[in-house]
Amino acid sequence: MRRHGGKTAAVLLAVLALLLAGCTGGDRTADDGRITLRFQSLAWQEESVAATRDLVAEWNARHPAVQVEYVQGSWDSVHDQLLTSFEGGEAPDIIHDAADDLADFAYGGYLADLTDLLPARLRSDIPAHSWATTTFGDGVYGVPFLQEPRVLIANARLLRESGVRVPTPERPWSWTEFRAITKTLSGDGRYGVAWPLKDPVSATLNLSLSAGGRLFHRDADGKVTVRYEPGDAVVPDTIHAQTGADASASPTMLGSGGSDTLPGFFGGRYAMVPLGFSYRQQIAQQAPEGFEWQVLPAPAGTEGLTQGVSPQTLSIAEDSPYKKQAAAFLDFLLQPDNMVRLALGDWMLPTGTTALADPALRTDEHDWATGTALAAHLRPAPAQSVRGYPEWKDKVATPAFQEYYSGAIDAAELERRLEDDGNLVLARYQR
Repeated sequence: MRRHGGKTAAVLLAVLALLLAGCTGGDRTADDGRITLRFQSLAWQEESVAATRDLVAEWNARHPAVQVEYVQGSWDSVHDQLLTSFEGGEAPDIIHDAADDLADFAYGGYLADLTDLLPARLRSDIPAHSWATTTFGDGVYGVPFLQEPRVLIANARLLRESGVRVPTPERPWSWTEFRAITKTLSGDGRYGVAWPLKDPVSATLNLSLSAGGRLFHRDADGKVTVRYEPGDAVVPDTIHAQTGADASASPTMLGSGGSDTLPGFFGGRYAMVPLGFSYRQQIAQQAPEGFEWQVLPAPAGTEGLTQGVSPQTLSIAEDSPYKKQAAAFLDFLLQPDNMVRLALGDWMLPTGTTALADPALRTDEHDWATGTALAAHLRPAPAQSVRGYPEWKDKVATPAFQEYYSGAIDAAELERRLEDDGNLVLARYQR
């Protein structure tokens, strides 16, 4: 899942740096035959940037004939920035992105098909369901390498004192039980949960897989339509009830990002916060001395703990004249030991089965073991291969979910907007 940590100034500097780097199609072979590959990384946490830069330096030390130039990008602007660079012939050779951002680029011919470029070791080490997140049509357009489940970060002391059953990956809460427990944990100026839903769409759709929600349905001709069925409503209706009738979720936090919830969480205003697994890093670094916290699995539905995920990906630009060399760098970067280093740096889970089995990712410290126990339940996000998803998300789904969660519209209007308005948008991409 992608992370958003850059500020506006950082975004502008990153884009400027990329533009100054020149065109992918330009001559970047030195007089002595040395090749330079440009690698745009979206790593942003200090540990993650350091791990990525260290691996680039190690590659360069071992491969004097094929050097990699590290270019810093930003999650905040990556889609528009990449679109501009593709159309202008200025894309980097190696592109760091997220799987749910690749469909339009893949179908648009901007990304190289990696099917015959990647080594068998890498293809076999990453499970098929992860490869499905970067497969469009008959081609593979990215290597999924980091992923994170959505989990509940809980105030351990409040949980213990309440006497509620503490869920485990083997025996999680149901969505009905979760709703009841958030009511139990509420009162005396405290909410049982705070939902940071500044970006409500991916959170809602990915968690809805646990209840059998799919939302996007593809017919025999490949046409995708939106159908809002009972399984799709379980998660939205739970959040709607918590922020409304139950008064067990903070209504003021709905438009916030994950980091915005942490001061209130540390202060005891919220007993739990649903967050990506990587937020543990901020919590570990920022929590007041003596604050007890723990990671709990997200609630389960008819499909158990299944949830959608959009892994971080590495792709190669179709216009790159050095595809084989770029693929060799990806093979190096994603060796099991290196994948573990990248995962630890980003506090996320690797997709590779060998890396995932590393003892460093299965410790009780910071609840790494809870996260790795959830890895087998991660599946492609519902919107993974849907053309037009970014527009559908921005123009239809985001405002519809925001208004439903705030109480401005009812469930019937939410369904109408997602289906009627949503299908009008998607139809333009399927002619």
